Amino acid sequence: MSTPSQEDYLEAIWVLIDQKGYARVTDLAEYLKVSPASVSKMVRRLNGDGLLTYERYRGFSFTPHGRKMGRLLYARHQILERLLTHLRMGSADEVHATVEGIEHHFDARRLDQIEQLVTYIDAHPVWWDQYLDSSKS
Repeated sequence: MSTPSQEDYLEAIWVLIDQKGYARVTDLAEYLKVSPASVSKMVRRLNGDGLLTYERYRGFSFTPHGRKMGRLLYARHQILERLLTHLRMGSADEVHATVEGIEHHFDARRLDQIEQLVTYIDAHPVWWDQYLDSSKS
């Protein structure tokens, strides 16, 4: 399976492609705050693992498997951010930092129960607020 670093790259590539329609080495380096050389090395590794298609000097794109993984990793991140936001675990930046620290310990394919809970909370905010108020006691 993927390492946490590989997962961070796949998730970042997913975000960049979603936002811009493409992702380049320089975009990825800026997004992840790493050197372009580090990005190039990881892109070659992800290519070797069958997650990206990479042609030197021409860029890279997801393979079908890589696209699926990128989507799942991004969804995992979003679900965990929604949960921690509902739990009022700090500002958006604090929640994001916490998710970055814990997300690799959750299998992206096994988040169904957490997603169901978050969806229920989204649909029943009054119930959730009452729960949070009662749990303070």
